[in-house]
Amino acid sequence: MPKILALAGLASLLAAPAYAQLPATTAHTDTYAVATLGGVAPAAAPITVAEVEAAQRAWGNALVAISTEYKTNGQAAAARLAGQVLDTAYGYSLGPVAFKPTLASGETTFRTTREGALAYFVGGDANFPSDTGFALKGWQSYAIDNAAIVLNGSTAISTGNVMLTNDKGEVTTVNKSWGWVRDANGALRIVLHHSSLPYSAH
Repeated sequence: MPKILALAGLASLLAAPAYAQLPATTAHTDTYAVATLGGVAPAAAPITVAEVEAAQRAWGNALVAISTEYKTNGQAAAARLAGQVLDTAYGYSLGPVAFKPTLASGETTFRTTREGALAYFVGGDANFPSDTGFALKGWQSYAIDNAAIVLNGSTAISTGNVMLTNDKGEVTTVNKSWGWVRDANGALRIVLHHSSLPYSAH
């Protein structure tokens, strides 16, 4: 059960209207619906826990969909889908995104540009020669275990574990933190994405 911290005040949060939320999807689906709001919430409307959880599910569904698209139609098709996901779910149109992917190091550790994020997810970019495409690893399903969700008006952050299962049945656990803001149209955009593998002393 995630810990919910409402910095804007619990009373005002509970009194806020229930604005349209991102599509509710399951953790074991192969389809990805672009994460747009069914209605438009004002840019200043408080973000809700339900919206955060729906945005997380949309991200997980997108990862599985990109992996499936790669297996079915190849790298170019996966790259097109990944580009759509970045344009819809992330805040690169608003400015730099604080994106630190799981498998990145050196000068390309932080991917503040759309180009760097796309390269990480699908590879094929000479400017990021170490990227082999994290989203192309045969992901079939996922589960998310939030340790905390912090709400602060029209911004929110979460931290916890994401468990990814590939087509061999192998599970990879990733420590992940996300941060969201509402854009001018009321949609949630990822502006912070930090991933790392769990610490091991061996």
